[in-house]
Amino acid sequence: MRKTKVTFNNEKLHVSSELMRALAHPLRLKILEFIDTHGTINVNKIYNSLKIEQSITSQHLKILKIAGVVNAQKDGKFMRYNINYDIVNRAVKAVNNFLGK
Repeated sequence: MRKTKVTFNNEKLHVSSELMRALAHPLRLKILEFIDTHGTINVNKIYNSLKIEQSITSQHLKILKIAGVVNAQKDGKFMRYNINYDIVNRAVKAVNNFLGK
């Protein structure tokens, strides 16, 4: 049996795993769908509309922000979020390529 050398770029692997981790949670997907429907939106509107605690919403948005899936802008004392469609589209393309679709 022939051994195949497997090598990964650790930095790209880490970024990819964080992105997939961020997108693999049902509540985060629900939050993303809500933001997608409303465009740039205030965090208060997200948690009030989805009936999620503020702290939980903020935790999930932080994970999405770190992964680059959402952008956040300070608007007075509130944060407004929108989707980074470039990152989302690249993730969809990568998953589809992996699955052979």
